[in-house]
Amino acid sequence: MKNIRIWFASSEVAPFAKTGGLADVAGSLPKALKKLGADVRVVLPKYGQIPSEYVERMTFMGYTMVDLTWRKQYCGVFSLEHEGVTYYFLDNEYYFFRDWYYGMGDDGERFAFFSRAILEVLPLIGFKPDIIHLNDWQTGLVSVLLDAHYRDYRENGFYKNMHTVFTIHNLKYQGVFPKQMMDEVIGLDWKYFHPDGVEFYDHINYLKAGLAYSAVLTTVSKTYAEEIKYDFFGENLQGLIRKRASDLYGIVNGIDYERNNPETDGRLYRTYSVNNPEGKYENKRRLQEDLGLDVKADTPVIGIISRLIDQKGFDLIACMMPELMEMDLQLVVLGTGDRRYEDLFRWAQSQYPRRVSANICYDSVLAQRIYAGSDMFLMPSLYEPCGLSQLFSMRYGTVPIVRETGGLKDTVVPYNMYTGEGTGFTFANYNAHEMKDAVARAIQVYRDKEKWSKLVKACMSQDFSWDHSAREYLQLYKTILERYGN
Repeated sequence: MKNIRIWFASSEVAPFAKTGGLADVAGSLPKALKKLGADVRVVLPKYGQIPSEYVERMTFMGYTMVDLTWRKQYCGVFSLEHEGVTYYFLDNEYYFFRDWYYGMGDDGERFAFFSRAILEVLPLIGFKPDIIHLNDWQTGLVSVLLDAHYRDYRENGFYKNMHTVFTIHNLKYQGVFPKQMMDEVIGLDWKYFHPDGVEFYDHINYLKAGLAYSAVLTTVSKTYAEEIKYDFFGENLQGLIRKRASDLYGIVNGIDYERNNPETDGRLYRTYSVNNPEGKYENKRRLQEDLGLDVKADTPVIGIISRLIDQKGFDLIACMMPELMEMDLQLVVLGTGDRRYEDLFRWAQSQYPRRVSANICYDSVLAQRIYAGSDMFLMPSLYEPCGLSQLFSMRYGTVPIVRETGGLKDTVVPYNMYTGEGTGFTFANYNAHEMKDAVARAIQVYRDKEKWSKLVKACMSQDFSWDHSAREYLQLYKTILERYGN
């Protein structure tokens, strides 16, 4: 089979634009696919926040006009090759030169434009993909637009044999907008507005459009692929997901092992390796110093790097904060989010000085230093489609403490106190006391330096690079082409 051509579409891609794990995936998976021989190109909006170091290297490719029912909107196309992958940036300052990526009153129109432009610019750049790989609600309209306006109607069959893969990174965020947008913005025939189509409680749902009309669906771990078939995790889409269960695949995310390498990472205080771990202890000491914690080598440091929202299980920590602090531990938190959780950790820092460090911000360098300098990493999530932080923490020899849900269950092997096997400490039920018990078990093993050293090495010896996952995606693309032809 010839090299597969992939048009990889995402609303955010690291290092150009990032709010969360989607950007890390979109920045790493295409590189891994490229190494396996795929012809992969990445497309994203040309946001005003993209650092100038990248903007200055972009090449203008031309422009086209994108049809939004009663008007046409300009779409410039810029390209940039970065780390062996070609990226295309879709330019419209009215839509993308904003204060932030999301959360605007016209997000529905902005990402309807983006979805149409993803298809519209292909003849302009001379790229005819076999697979269009879509990610989350911001690209959800592409599959239905391809069927409705492009596949059989445009450019003398140019779009005829393109097939779509839609990846759910977090089912909670769906892009739900007033149904009037069908006529006023999207230009989609009302025959698509029904319970098995884009209709969602008398609104239009962009993510549902991706679920209903894409050839194949994926999500970011095998356990999450099963969880979302049921009411608690299904976010009112479980019926459609069960209907499409035979087309749904769970492929766990990876992380970029070249950039996130404790042996070479220049963001750390000191580099180290699985066979030469002394540098990890230096990272811990320096982290304690810089964050104003007591410098104690024998006191375990527990790290948290997260959006501070309900999904991440911070209500469990709120219930248990005094009990947790009765243990001999230090807590380092980095992130922003809901005010009540920001205030929780600020309060904890004031109540437990030199034992709690609340960093209510985002700092990519500090994040790496927390991954490297902590002994343990706490993720008590209510749900977690995949989770990347537990993968980063293990890469840096920091032992995860997680709830058994989604990708956390798929990637962290519960530690066996008798055999010494496993890579972390887990708890099953969403229960504050079970979380506290998992922390207590981790500290118990931490006190046995020989056992802890073996556990740290086991974590650092795991392989969560993108290579394996990229091969799964490549095989999936081939299956689609064999099924539908190309």
